[in-house]
Amino acid sequence: MTAEMTQNDPSPANAVDRAYEALKDVLDPELGLDVVALGLVYDVRDTGDRVEVDMTLTTPGCPVSEQLPAEAETAVRDALPGREITVNIVWDPPWTPDLLSEEAMEILGFRP
Repeated sequence: MTAEMTQNDPSPANAVDRAYEALKDVLDPELGLDVVALGLVYDVRDTGDRVEVDMTLTTPGCPVSEQLPAEAETAVRDALPGREITVNIVWDPPWTPDLLSEEAMEILGFRP
């Protein structure tokens, strides 16, 4: 399958995968790690004409509370042109360091 065919494949799994890949380019400016590795992305759903992202922040008072969701929306929109993108900030369940990827845990010193 060519890259162009993959890019135009409207299947839900493909859109979800592309959204997750795009979200890996959204970096927390303080930590230098992406929102997926940080465990901030809870869910990505393809409803057909819209892709919805549920994500959280490390704390409600996070200094990038407006920046990160806007960057996430832009990244997913760029990866899925023509689709409506909704980024929902959710607080339940609360974020904890247990949600970090193994690599992020090592980088941030949670693993020896």
